Amino acid sequence: MTSPGLADDLAALQAATFASSPLATATSYPPSRRLTGASLLAALTSPRYYATVSTTRADGRPHAAPSAFVLSGLEVWLPTVAGAVRLRNVRANPYAVAVVADGVHATHLAVIAEGPCRIVDALPEAVEPDVVAKLERVPDWVGAWIVLSPSRLLSYAAEDAGYETGA
Repeated sequence: MTSPGLADDLAALQAATFASSPLATATSYPPSRRLTGASLLAALTSPRYYATVSTTRADGRPHAAPSAFVLSGLEVWLPTVAGAVRLRNVRANPYAVAVVADGVHATHLAVIAEGPCRIVDALPEAVEPDVVAKLERVPDWVGAWIVLSPSRLLSYAAEDAGYETGA
């Protein structure tokens, strides 16, 4: 459920992530270019963006694929078709990374969310009402949802990306 405090929760998760990040990560994403909580919320609820979702195959090889997504509270809901490779991957290793990226050069934006996952069957009673409401309807191709609960959240927006920074 989207709440007035969600922007603050996103900002707090990002701050905790950077507080425990190595120097190389912290300097690659300088505080002046990190999205504010309100900007994180705006980017993660915009219908314009898709995420590239990365999971790990049972044999250790990476797998990445584009995905629609819905933010419900701090969870990122990723629809999948039945039998998708990423479903098998999450069953074997319940962890994923979702990257939202857009723009080029002075207008680019990146948000990275990573953390543990669970699988939710696409049965109407199993899907959060907030997720269904944000989609207006659950597409008939959805066989299951991967629900990513980010334990890490990083962001970067270039000067002309159109988002408030300086978190």
